[in-house]
Amino acid sequence: MPGSRKKEAGPRGEFRLVPVLEPIRSYIDGLVHPSARGDAMAAARHRTFIGAHLGAGLTAVAGLPVFLAVHGAPDALAVAVFGCLVIPLALAWLLAATGRFVTAHLLSALNHAGLVLTVGAVTGGPASFAMVWLVVIPVEAALSASRPAMIGAAAIAATAGGGLFAADALGVLPPAGTSGLPHGAMMLLAVLAALLYGTGLMLGSGAVARTGERLRDLNDARYRLLAEHMTDLITRHAPNGAVTFVSPAAEGLVGVAPSELHGNGLFARVHVADRPAYLTALGRATAEGKPASVEFRLRRGASASDIRYIWTEMRCRPLDDEAPAGTRRQVVAVTRDITERKQQQESLEQARSEAERANRAKTRFLATMSHELRTPLNAIIGFAELLANERVMQLDAVKRGDYARLIHESGYHLLGVVNGILDMSRIESGNFDVLAEPFALRPVVEGCCAMMALKAEASGLTLSAEVAADSPEIVADKRALKQILINLISNAVKFTRTGGAVTVLAGVENDELRITVADTGIGIDPADLPRLGAPFFQCGSVYDRPFEGTGLGLSVVKGLVELHGGRLEIASRVGEGTTVTVRLPRNCDAARPPRTADVVTALPRRLVREESEAKEIRKSA
Repeated sequence: MPGSRKKEAGPRGEFRLVPVLEPIRSYIDGLVHPSARGDAMAAARHRTFIGAHLGAGLTAVAGLPVFLAVHGAPDALAVAVFGCLVIPLALAWLLAATGRFVTAHLLSALNHAGLVLTVGAVTGGPASFAMVWLVVIPVEAALSASRPAMIGAAAIAATAGGGLFAADALGVLPPAGTSGLPHGAMMLLAVLAALLYGTGLMLGSGAVARTGERLRDLNDARYRLLAEHMTDLITRHAPNGAVTFVSPAAEGLVGVAPSELHGNGLFARVHVADRPAYLTALGRATAEGKPASVEFRLRRGASASDIRYIWTEMRCRPLDDEAPAGTRRQVVAVTRDITERKQQQESLEQARSEAERANRAKTRFLATMSHELRTPLNAIIGFAELLANERVMQLDAVKRGDYARLIHESGYHLLGVVNGILDMSRIESGNFDVLAEPFALRPVVEGCCAMMALKAEASGLTLSAEVAADSPEIVADKRALKQILINLISNAVKFTRTGGAVTVLAGVENDELRITVADTGIGIDPADLPRLGAPFFQCGSVYDRPFEGTGLGLSVVKGLVELHGGRLEIASRVGEGTTVTVRLPRNCDAARPPRTADVVTALPRRLVREESEAKEIRKSA
């Protein structure tokens, strides 16, 4: 049976002084109570107590025949002393059976005190050799590592010693040598018992110490094994926050040797803006003894010139959770790279912002379309009803002509709105075919200005065009270039007050076509400049804007310019005017980007139907 309990008894090797003691150690292991076998230190203390008490009790039993042979039949005092010497056998059994460690220690202390009082009372009181045994009582309790056992044993030893001194002072103790016991035999028996008992305590304390060292070494080995194979950085911090241990993961996470992070090396790599949060988390763990976590940016790389930060998360907790209040503790921290998680969070935030922006754009679009479609439709319906009831209304030819002109203008406006939407849809879907051809620049620019001259004159503006005389032919989509010019000139005329001027400049420089449309209009707020060119975007509120339009004109221009491989530049100042510059390659056919229909944002099917209807309108117009 003892052999079957070796694995349960916990650590081995504590009593291996000589091979002969191995069976004894195995037997004592088997006596350890099951409640203590799960804890190596508790099992070692139980073995120490059981071994020492078994040794003391068996020594007394073995010495009894010798005593009887020398002294003969024992008297009452000898029986009392022998009873005290064999009681440790019962205490060993009590601990093995119940596992009540503190109770067994206190009962052992009482038994030792009773033995000292019994022997000391007849061997000189305070001068008795038995007084030395009082020292053994607290020493034995100290090996238990139990504060109640140590306090109780010290109180019992002090009470026993004080009782002998008090009895001697009162003269109630018999004179030394009156007990009838041979002093030499009792001294020999007491010394032998003390030696054997002390040897048991010595072996037991050595076993407990070795068990503790082995457990510490095992824990350190496990700790280092875990630290060396974890990809997360493990650090140990002194109460003042200085780093005292760094795992090898520092090379993978930070890109430097672990020794570079000792002391204040880790703190020096924390981003300046994140250092207060870093120190707050460490301070919470060291001063308050509470776990804390913090996210901060950490500089990576060995070179100070290569400043590259990664996002990390540090979770720290104190090593001693039960330290008294006000005591600063050491801290163990685990730091991991969360850069990817941060990027995902930023991507989600951007996606959320884009969704909110799209929702606002939809609201603006609906508000704009409500105005741009409802107003001309109301005009068409109203004037059409008047024409249908001309007999009742008694309309003359002039009024009929005016109503027909207003219906025509309203329909033309609606056609322009639909065309703008369809053009933007084709551009975004990659279905706008750029038909590049060589043509001269001057006739196109002058023709577009001539088309807008009447509108500019009606608005009281000066419209002028200047095209370099030596401008060579360009290769581009002539139809698209005209649409770009008309949209830009139309916007300039629309947003320029009476008395202003719109200037168109065009020329070719370094194989690049440059077209500039400048006006002296109302200008654009700097906050709106980055968003110009977005579909349906209009500066200011869509509900109180004084200018009509869908916000698609500049979007179409931007799309057509990009299809030609060019770029659009806008400079403006509120109250002074706006300058829009279009830069296109001289040969757009060779420079334009390939079509990318896989990045299409599809418009509703209703707009597709409207496109076919618009084609029919164009045919009939």
